[in-house]
Amino acid sequence: MKDMLVSASWLNQNLDMPEIIILDVRLRYDPAVSELDDLKIPGARIFDLENEFSDKNSPFPNMLPSQDQFEQSCRKLGINKSSKIVVYDHFGIYVSPRAWWMFKVMGHQNVSVLDGGFPEWKKAGYGTEKVVGLNYGTGNFKAVFNPGMVVNFEGISDNLKTNKALVIDARSYDRFHGLVAEPRKELRRGNIPNSINIPYETVLNDGKFKPLNELKEVFADLEGEGRPLVFSCGSGVTACIVLMASEMSLKNHNKVYDGSWTEYAQVAD
Repeated sequence: MKDMLVSASWLNQNLDMPEIIILDVRLRYDPAVSELDDLKIPGARIFDLENEFSDKNSPFPNMLPSQDQFEQSCRKLGINKSSKIVVYDHFGIYVSPRAWWMFKVMGHQNVSVLDGGFPEWKKAGYGTEKVVGLNYGTGNFKAVFNPGMVVNFEGISDNLKTNKALVIDARSYDRFHGLVAEPRKELRRGNIPNSINIPYETVLNDGKFKPLNELKEVFADLEGEGRPLVFSCGSGVTACIVLMASEMSLKNHNKVYDGSWTEYAQVAD
């Protein structure tokens, strides 16, 4: 857990380290409509998931960008190959694990999540600043895509026949079991056959990851599960929360079904 997560106190003590780049992860960011009092951690740079770090050519939301797009977008943020990256979000733990996973997929291992995110930072009374100055010197970041960390629809379809991997769905209990309508009105209800449900809230407490002993309890039934784990959700974002938690407490090989239920519900027969 030490390398995956950093505390607000640690980050505050290391704000001035030149190799640290702090990324404020947002699902979408439009400076034209940003609130005047929109705040961030001092020096943080906006990681715009929807506009800069998603495949705009995909019919599905939040899909991984190409290796080249990810590399160029990182360089625009002044990120280097040597950068120590800390990602956070404004909900505690919500979209930051997605950014963490994306860096891992693109070959950059030196990345951590701020546990508790911006709420924890403000709770500790640390300084903030308004979102201004979004231009940075060009970095030399290099992306190296690792396909072994991602599953597409074909991989999920094949797994229905082979059952070589266990699919874990991070949506709520009611959504997983089709008891409520999906937020995206065009989607049918239900789940991927043979998948199991671990809602992402199960691994969190007050906007932070639960302690290791409690995470082990969440995954206790999977302790002897030797198969790779494939994490899914609505659109591949909250799946990364449960993936992170599993990496803290299990030794299985983990992947994300990038299209998640949004793709599967529209493409599967």
